Amino acid sequence: MSYREVYEKWCNDPYFDEASREELKALEGNEAEIEDRFYRQLEFGTGGLRGVIGAGTNRMNIYTVRQATQGLANYIISQNGQEKGVAIAHDSRRMSPEFAREAALCLNANGIKTYLFESLRPTPELSFAVREFGCISGIVITASHNPREYNGYKVYWEDGAQITPPHDKNILAEVAKVTEFSAVKTMEEDDARAEGLFQVIGTDFDDRYVAKLKEQSIHPEIIKDAAKDMKIVYTPLHGTGNVPVRRVLRELGFNQVYVVKEQKVPDGNFPTVAYPNPEDEKAWTLALKLAKEVDADIILATDPDADRLGVYAKDSKTGEYVSFTGNMSGMLIAEYILRERTKNGTMPENPALVETIVTTDMAKAIAKAYNVALIEVLTGFKPYSYEDGGMLYQGYSIEGDHGMMEGYYKGFTAAISKGIFEYQVENIFKNKIAYKKIIQQYPLITQKDSDLCFKYKQKYVVLKGQEVFYINNKEGLPLSKYIKYYQRLKV
Repeated sequence: MSYREVYEKWCNDPYFDEASREELKALEGNEAEIEDRFYRQLEFGTGGLRGVIGAGTNRMNIYTVRQATQGLANYIISQNGQEKGVAIAHDSRRMSPEFAREAALCLNANGIKTYLFESLRPTPELSFAVREFGCISGIVITASHNPREYNGYKVYWEDGAQITPPHDKNILAEVAKVTEFSAVKTMEEDDARAEGLFQVIGTDFDDRYVAKLKEQSIHPEIIKDAAKDMKIVYTPLHGTGNVPVRRVLRELGFNQVYVVKEQKVPDGNFPTVAYPNPEDEKAWTLALKLAKEVDADIILATDPDADRLGVYAKDSKTGEYVSFTGNMSGMLIAEYILRERTKNGTMPENPALVETIVTTDMAKAIAKAYNVALIEVLTGFKPYSYEDGGMLYQGYSIEGDHGMMEGYYKGFTAAISKGIFEYQVENIFKNKIAYKKIIQQYPLITQKDSDLCFKYKQKYVVLKGQEVFYINNKEGLPLSKYIKYYQRLKV
């Protein structure tokens, strides 16, 4: 069917709710918008769905969410995982509660039990729930730090991490098979509850999660001594972090926590920011203003699903607030954990530090200093497991987009990605002088038209047009091979 035929079907088929049909009929005459909404099916990638909210096959709506969930259900059934169930959480974005509920009911209609959080929760708590309930999978409805127009659907597997091979490709294949909405199952919530398939996760589970978080503190006695003199400003950027972050800080002993009131309440329209991302300098405007008013020592910000943390600290000499990149925060915390666990004898067996191919080289120096294995993986926030010859490594990792984890259990995975190196390379295009300086400073490997490959701080970089690619490989590969390899690592 052409995109026009699909559009007409959505406008007239009573399968689609009246509000969706009216939304689409109002587009008549705007051919470009109609085509954009229907020229393809919203792509289910290796991590899940992400798209603009609205009616249409190329949009995030209850129908595309159900369709993706049916594919996931089919895969779970093929793995005999119905009895284990699926945990589901959502953030503060528009339609997030509705999408979470529709996903649950689709799974229930397929005989799969679901554990749905009663209200918005951070993504890390979903990962914890998957493991605590022994689920085969998990779903988070979130578009992370993307603009307000977007929402998304992330899939996790039974280790609590985002889906990795072979499950990602297998789930993708199952979703691709669901081409007709008639193949999608759903049921009424009352019926699902009556059959014991629709379970709700309440605040008692939050107690278990917070208790586990507090166990990660190596020296809680230090906090008791220092917290009374430390002022913290925090902003959840209208997301899920407000309640859990403030609770953890309070229970650890930090009583001087000031929350940015304009960004305190969850709101999927993100009225005070264009881009709810702690990496965006503009997102800090209100937090920095409050910090100066209360003379705060540090400022913290989390993205909408609270799996990304940004940090500013006051320079004691100048009184100005300085931002920390993900690498800066990560290296400080990694070194602290390794140092203190070495001192008190609590280092796990086969300790390791996980980084990606674009991480600051400081990670290597820290790992060497504490005699821990250094594991290098590809870029991205998606966690990576590592098991070599039956040897399980356990330890600490950082995600350079301002995320970090510590873990001592089978399946603990994560990555350091982007960070200082990435920011410097991305800024090449913003400053032609800096671009020329880097070309002059570092030896070229090869150059052809707009394609450029050069060595930068022991990392090999490929620039193709206005796109940035990375690699850390042996010198001598032709440019074509670099670019081919980088199709998976494109920013």
